[in-house]
Amino acid sequence: MTRRAGVLRLATAGPQDTAPLAEAIDRGDIDPATVVAIVGKTEGNGCVNDFTRGYATLALKLLLAERLSCPLSDIERRVAIVMSGGTEGGLSPHMLVFCRETTGEAAAAPRLAIGIGLTRAFRPEEIGRAGQIEATAEAVREAMADAGIASAADVHFVQIKCPLLTKERIEEAAGRGAVTTTADTYHSMALSRGASALGVARALGEIDTAPEAAVCRDWSLFSRVASASAGVELLRNEIVVLGNAPGWGGDLVIDHDVMTDAIDAHAVRRTLQRLGIGEDGIVAVLAKAEAAPSGTIRGRRHTMLDDSDIHSTRHARALVGGVLAGVIGDTMLYVSGGAEHQGPAGGGPVAIIGHARDAGRSRQSAA
Repeated sequence: MTRRAGVLRLATAGPQDTAPLAEAIDRGDIDPATVVAIVGKTEGNGCVNDFTRGYATLALKLLLAERLSCPLSDIERRVAIVMSGGTEGGLSPHMLVFCRETTGEAAAAPRLAIGIGLTRAFRPEEIGRAGQIEATAEAVREAMADAGIASAADVHFVQIKCPLLTKERIEEAAGRGAVTTTADTYHSMALSRGASALGVARALGEIDTAPEAAVCRDWSLFSRVASASAGVELLRNEIVVLGNAPGWGGDLVIDHDVMTDAIDAHAVRRTLQRLGIGEDGIVAVLAKAEAAPSGTIRGRRHTMLDDSDIHSTRHARALVGGVLAGVIGDTMLYVSGGAEHQGPAGGGPVAIIGHARDAGRSRQSAA
């Protein structure tokens, strides 16, 4: 049978709010057996102690396990759940539910394809190092094969949930005589995101080599499609590859561009133009954001890196979220902070999923 990708966007009232998904299942909009990934934004702080991500992840796993009458371990093997903390500014908490359904006939042109990859669990001392880079690259290749995407050029977004270091994990490694990349738990988030992004770049041939010493140091090395979000709630990398591939049915397609800086709205407009859609044809928007490490945006000084009260990743999400909302006309956007090796320094990839111009269009979202 031919596969067809389905994407449903659902607003949430809090990290624990699975009612919109439950109602979608009850209405028949989603068959829980077809869910392969859930990507969402929660209103936590996006930092090491943001437990809203784990809270939301557990709530979703419990709902799916209940509806499928299976143990949680089965959900963990079959569904990648990526919760990103931080809805600063006008960003709206929500979830994107990705499904792989069956249909009788493939579309005449390539359509949205979804692949899932899972790495092994990482030891604390592997986070931010070569082991994480290589394992991620392998899992991305597996996810591409899972989606039936043959060419790296057809990959438009690779979403990763990756682990971070806590004091407990650092001490556990030290007790075995191992040394972690850092003793700074917050910096470990950047290192994990950076290593994961370099793994994507290696898998897609965007860079020739990804030396461990380059992580969060050599900003000339980056992926144009990687998006990594770190969290305390897991020890492995969970990977969702989104692209276009022949042999898939439905009317959804994806395209992407790269924002060269935090106010690069033209990248979004170019993506919409290539897709040939307007606001009514948009299904989902996914993007990365970071405060430019140079301390400037187009020659103007910014203070995001000097604020001791609010971390720069929170400022960046609010800034990029506002820029995207102004173009898209919607605040229900997946904007993840911390774009180390995810696009050029100070910028980041942005991807849009929409209805193909050669198919009938109806807004496939729910509020």
